Amino acid sequence: MESTVVRVATGTSEAVHDITAECERFAASAGGDGLLHVFVPHATAGVAILELGSGSDDDLLAALGDLLPADDRWRHAHGSRGHGRSHVMPALVPPFATLPVVGGRLALGTWQSVALVDLNIDNPDRQVRLSFLKG
Repeated sequence: MESTVVRVATGTSEAVHDITAECERFAASAGGDGLLHVFVPHATAGVAILELGSGSDDDLLAALGDLLPADDRWRHAHGSRGHGRSHVMPALVPPFATLPVVGGRLALGTWQSVALVDLNIDNPDRQVRLSFLKG
């Protein structure tokens, strides 16, 4: 199995970060057929497969905001207001995804992208572990 870590600067606002290009480069360098596993080793971030750039990014953040409001209801309460919701989010947007790779290329659908989802405004730097298992 081949593996690498990609660093992503997420900044200080909630965001959906496109990491498709990094995933594609790693899959191409690993070559051949197999599975690409994308994992975020953080308790407050997730990985999503969705269409990006068409408003879906903002729709996802709005939906998470409705489901997980940034208020004082959370028992896990430290850092910024509503920080506890960031610890619940990975139950809805899991911290991993596994993608098929065919001929060194991600087998994504036409409009699908790989995204890092981060609601935690207290941690501006993230890591994403990419692992390739040859078929």
